[in-house]
Amino acid sequence: MIASGMQIYIALERVDLRLGSERLGGWVREHMAMEPRSRAQFVFVGKRGHTMKILTWDGTGTVMTIKRLDVGTFELPRATDSAQRHVGVSDALFGALYQGSGVKKKPRSRRTH
Repeated sequence: MIASGMQIYIALERVDLRLGSERLGGWVREHMAMEPRSRAQFVFVGKRGHTMKILTWDGTGTVMTIKRLDVGTFELPRATDSAQRHVGVSDALFGALYQGSGVKKKPRSRRTH
């Protein structure tokens, strides 16, 4: 479940989502200069763009939510500055992205091995 009323930060570069909660927490510290246990939500989109991980802390432990699209890719917000590595967004903007309004609808190819 995605909590409302919390600060939400979206990483502006795609991230290797094989990383677990500890490594993503380290990513938050290193690239966002924030504390992952700060009661904020940190949003990451994978390199292929069809998977999103949300990292947050609920006061007792780390919670990681994963959403993988069946079709399309998530559209990341654009940086306003070339040095910008993340952006804070409103509940409404994040909700729209999470529900798919910021999704590029092109079908993604599936690997067959």
